[in-house]
Amino acid sequence: MTDLGNRERAESEFSVPAAFVDLARDVILHRSADRFDLLYRLLWRLRDEPDLMKMISDRDVAEAMERAKTVSRASHKMKAFVRFRQVEDARGEAWVAWFEPPHRVLEKTAPFFQRRFPTMRWSILTPDGSAFWDGEQLAFGPPATRDMAPAEDEIEEFWKTYYASTFNPARLKVKAMKGEMAKGYWKNLPEAALIPELVAASSVRTDVMVAKPAPEPNARFSRAIAPDLHAGRPTADAVPDDLSEVERGVQACRRCPLYRDATQGVCGEGPRGARLMIVGEQPGDQEDLAGQPFVGPAGGVLDAALEEAGIERADVYVTNAVKHFKHEPRGKRRLHKTPNAGEVQACRWWLDAERRLIRPRLVLALGATAGLAVLGRKPAVTKERGRALPLDDGSVGMVTVHPSYLLRL
Repeated sequence: MTDLGNRERAESEFSVPAAFVDLARDVILHRSADRFDLLYRLLWRLRDEPDLMKMISDRDVAEAMERAKTVSRASHKMKAFVRFRQVEDARGEAWVAWFEPPHRVLEKTAPFFQRRFPTMRWSILTPDGSAFWDGEQLAFGPPATRDMAPAEDEIEEFWKTYYASTFNPARLKVKAMKGEMAKGYWKNLPEAALIPELVAASSVRTDVMVAKPAPEPNARFSRAIAPDLHAGRPTADAVPDDLSEVERGVQACRRCPLYRDATQGVCGEGPRGARLMIVGEQPGDQEDLAGQPFVGPAGGVLDAALEEAGIERADVYVTNAVKHFKHEPRGKRRLHKTPNAGEVQACRWWLDAERRLIRPRLVLALGATAGLAVLGRKPAVTKERGRALPLDDGSVGMVTVHPSYLLRL
């Protein structure tokens, strides 16, 4: 080949950055008619602007990132809102779901269900295609129609009963609920038929709950603390040099009154030197009894999110803004109460000690209370969610919703 031919070939070939490839995988799944125009335009520009993907303020890059984010959100919604119905075939029990994703996310999302339900035989039917798992192999097939999936099954009534029983009218936020569970998904959710009635009755049910007198506290949680219980432990004012001192100090802490009604203080858990620290609001009922953070229902949601992101929980330091469980007794139950700003500020001593010892690169605050402890101000979570926020110690802060928020939807 001549020198001229070599030069022409070199000019026609160039390397595409991995950031573009990863972005393109999601943008292609977007339903916008001009998605390939956008990607081709970026590809053409990358030839002369190799650092283009680092310029997130560029109009084309920003548009592609927004479409990829929309696709990622659609995949997340599919994981949350697919509802399987039981059927019987020649091989026995199987499960079929009908779903109408706003974007073409079936093949992107199907491996999640493979991991989640490895022992079930299931099918997910959509207008774009179908996914099938037989317990051994994941396969994809042609588009389907709604009438190819069962309309209901026997388990559906149990699911509706469960949903109605967990619906808490006192914590209802209709706008937030519709933001997370858009009405476009309702037609394929069996529990959606209950929502209008539950919402309509929520104010009456809330008034009834408020009017009820508070029951006597459960004796199991009414305990007297002996004056010498913490004898020999370090004072809560001693600056801790390691995590074991933080643990002992939290158990001796009297910076606010929350210790009086809690079973124990709950410190963080994870390796020293973890790059990621996750901060929740406070221990829940199960965490208070176990003495470990995020072991209840919200912890299950957090574990699933970490697994989906490819992050081992063992590599993360998980803690809470407030170390004692704040609650009010209702019969045999202890109902969560949000810590106030004074309690958060009092307990920030311990969170700052954990941050100083762990020295994470990223601190993820789950919810507004955790955001207050990390940022020193109460963030607007829905507006600042996912935004990188510089912290005083040189690390990066970020806020998102608390897992318990998702459980209430």
